[in-house]
Amino acid sequence: MRVYMRKSLLQIPSPSEEACSVDEEEAFLKDPEQIQDELPQPFRMVSKLINTLIDDAWSTIQNRAQIKLAQQLKKQSPVLEATGQFQISGKTNCLASSDDGEYVFAGVSKGLCVFSALTNLAVSAWEEEDVEVTSLCVTCLGGQMYLIATVDDMGIARLLVYFSNFITLIKVINEPEDVSRRNLCTKFELSRGGDFAGVMLEGNGESWLEVYRFPKDSWLRELELVQTTSQKQQTADSQDDVLTETVPHISSVGDLKLSPSVIIMKIKPPKSISGTSLKSPFEVLQKTEDGNVIGSGQNHMISSRQWEEQEIIFQSVYKKYLDTIESKKTDDKPCEGTFNFLLPGGLLPMFGEVKGSTGVPIAISLWWSGNHDLLKYLLVRPTKDKNDKTEIEPKPDVVWPNACPILCSAISRCTKYIALGLTEGLLTVWDAYLGLPLSVLSIPGDSDIRHVQFMEPHTVNKDNVTCSTFQVNPKTQVLVSCKDGASHAVVSVRGTDTTVTSLTERSEDQSSLPSAIQSIPFQPNLVLFMSRNGTIALMDSTDGTLICNFGLPAPHALATPWDPVFLLDPERQSLFIRGDKKLSPDELLEGKVAASSLFIFNFNQFSFMESYRDTQTSIQATKHPGTWEERCELYLQDRLQSLGDRNKAMAKCWDQLQQHAASVRQRQEKHLNRTAVTQRSQSTRVKQGAKA
Repeated sequence: MRVYMRKSLLQIPSPSEEACSVDEEEAFLKDPEQIQDELPQPFRMVSKLINTLIDDAWSTIQNRAQIKLAQQLKKQSPVLEATGQFQISGKTNCLASSDDGEYVFAGVSKGLCVFSALTNLAVSAWEEEDVEVTSLCVTCLGGQMYLIATVDDMGIARLLVYFSNFITLIKVINEPEDVSRRNLCTKFELSRGGDFAGVMLEGNGESWLEVYRFPKDSWLRELELVQTTSQKQQTADSQDDVLTETVPHISSVGDLKLSPSVIIMKIKPPKSISGTSLKSPFEVLQKTEDGNVIGSGQNHMISSRQWEEQEIIFQSVYKKYLDTIESKKTDDKPCEGTFNFLLPGGLLPMFGEVKGSTGVPIAISLWWSGNHDLLKYLLVRPTKDKNDKTEIEPKPDVVWPNACPILCSAISRCTKYIALGLTEGLLTVWDAYLGLPLSVLSIPGDSDIRHVQFMEPHTVNKDNVTCSTFQVNPKTQVLVSCKDGASHAVVSVRGTDTTVTSLTERSEDQSSLPSAIQSIPFQPNLVLFMSRNGTIALMDSTDGTLICNFGLPAPHALATPWDPVFLLDPERQSLFIRGDKKLSPDELLEGKVAASSLFIFNFNQFSFMESYRDTQTSIQATKHPGTWEERCELYLQDRLQSLGDRNKAMAKCWDQLQQHAASVRQRQEKHLNRTAVTQRSQSTRVKQGAKA
């Protein structure tokens, strides 16, 4: 049998460009300066298989998510129709309700309108040419007298009062003497009860906050006198058959001059931290005066030279990271401030001792855009500090620093808790009474927080003062909305883990992004969603299920869906939504203005609310402690009741520490044993070498 033998042995061919694989060539060309080399075979093949499996799994996950979303859209959720409607002359820009739920105030294109929440009829109006009210805040002074703060489209802030179906102007806050030098108002808010007001102003590239104190008692007496005189005049006119059935105009009251208000504080944004000439700690302490406030970073011993050297070192160390970050364009826009009034509370005597009626704020919290600090200022200062208090810029009484700049904030109705949305998706909930963070967590996703709100029931006591229940382990629910469209419900309890429930996922479609998200005040487990495409939905925050949609009657649609105008009235348990009549293309070309209407959705008339009323726990409003001793007593009682839970937590912590110490001890013993074995082996080799 013939056997064919190879004459020469096989040789490995020399490498060539043709023999090189396309994948390797493309990988090299994509990243020629890669930090790590390509994996050798067979590890490169394993890496490719793993990456293929991951890509296939991710595509499967995306397909399933799309199928699930399509199934949810196919589900026929009930569409609720409006239970009421009333016409409004002009364009409605903003809505507000009175504290007692009797009236609804609407800022329109030519002034202000007041509607009765019971009859849905207009009861009064204040008209002014070229005044388009864009912002509105209402509070009850007492009885049937309401204080109204408005801001128009030209940045002019006005203070008005409504009583006896009359609206009259009290004061223009920033009335300009020269139009070219006027200051613009960006925010005008009143404290509950009308004792204080905060006005955020801008002008000449700067911004500042002015805080006013109103003579509430004097105004009530003066308004009662005007009301009595007006009623007598109406009675005399009715006897002479002169009184008409039309709504009385403000001119019938005449010029109303009330006691002047007093500005008590003018706060400017904090200065940027720079080098100082202070050289000793003694000089720094003298600069801080009493030394009670720390955390602002304004008083330090770092010179300008040290500051520049540290900046150079930072730039050199992190150069490769700074080069990849695009330089942000610096604009001359002034800082924007956000403030809230704080009720008496806390264990600090400065925030605890206050003389006056219940529900009067004693402090104001403030933060500026791009800043890390939450500042607190006292509204009622000791007698020694009252001299020249308006001439000197006040310093914060308390500074709460945060890890990142603040983007948004929310405060509970009792002002006990403050939620701060920070950059990088961080959420911090502060306990204002204790001065400690209740919870700090990172919201899932890589988007910044756009809006935060406390999900709590609307609770007032017999004096119509917002109050809270003092619990051993307080439970806070915060609604968080991100810029990418994702929203979450965060539930945190002191001493336990924080739970996060996803309500809506991140959306790539810009038209489906939510334009407004708000918790229902009379049922905190429900959340109202308004999207840019005009859809209005109601969702359950406990599991993220869609309950129903709200539909406006044809041919109306949600007005300005990117910035909807709506109002949730906690007293009447109603939702007010502005809807505009759809216009045809020909009418749009002719420049016609769409007719506006306010549609009312009364939740008491919806059957699905019965199940939520049955499951809702009864909330008892407790009396707000008035003195510092009462608050300390309540705090000590809570500490005593929570002693058992704290002992269990302490025992668990000690067990974990003991386990950690035992593991560390075992690692040290193993390391010592290995060292001893190594030393013995080395000594044995040395002895053997010496004998040889």
